[in-house]
Amino acid sequence: MEPVIFHIDVNSAFLSWTAIEQLKNGSTVDLRTIPSIIGGDRESRHGIVLAKSTSAKTFGIKTGEPVAHALRKCESLVIARPDHAMYRQYSKQLMTLLRTFTPDIEQLSIDECFLDFTPIAYQYESPIAGATLISKTVKKQLGFTVNIGIAPNKLLAKMASDFEKPDRIHTLWKEEIPKKLWPLPIEDLYMVGKSSSTRLRSLGITTIGELAHTDKDFLMREFKSHGLLMWEYANGIAPAEVHST
Repeated sequence: MEPVIFHIDVNSAFLSWTAIEQLKNGSTVDLRTIPSIIGGDRESRHGIVLAKSTSAKTFGIKTGEPVAHALRKCESLVIARPDHAMYRQYSKQLMTLLRTFTPDIEQLSIDECFLDFTPIAYQYESPIAGATLISKTVKKQLGFTVNIGIAPNKLLAKMASDFEKPDRIHTLWKEEIPKKLWPLPIEDLYMVGKSSSTRLRSLGITTIGELAHTDKDFLMREFKSHGLLMWEYANGIAPAEVHST
């Protein structure tokens, strides 16, 4: 059967984990329900936004922007300091829980991983049913939500998990690429950074679909090996193997 890969990504991981820890310690306010961010210091206005709540996002606050800018957008913004030791503990709990479903887990960062669903697919009615069980189990046992992308390879699974958030499950099968992937702006494609996207736009390539239909030899002349990589990714061509060690 065709590989089935999950990309599992914690929704606003640092903020979610901080919120859970604060609630455990007696806080009556859940950071996830108010305009809040993780990172920096209110008094000095130094630092950057490491994570944001959904309501903070409605003020136009973005991950990676200076705290001073975020405060100008929302004066009542609640700021919590990061606790990386605590985040590592929550990350470990997540990976341990996911390995109760399958050992085929490849951790990509502290709050995201790939899961090879292919060997355990026979146990479930469908990939969505399996993803739903994983999502509900994480929420029930650990108290936070995840997005899960389902696809035939790691790239498409990661792209799918970045669709609408939070607490969502999305598929991106090869037949869905024209409808779900190609209309997206070129900047949304994994491995297309600011420099590459600026250059692509100067060449008249503004969407992932336009990149997918650009002559790959032309892209290789313009971007060398990265041009071929971007063309392959735009066409959904990427490895599926999950490296669990």
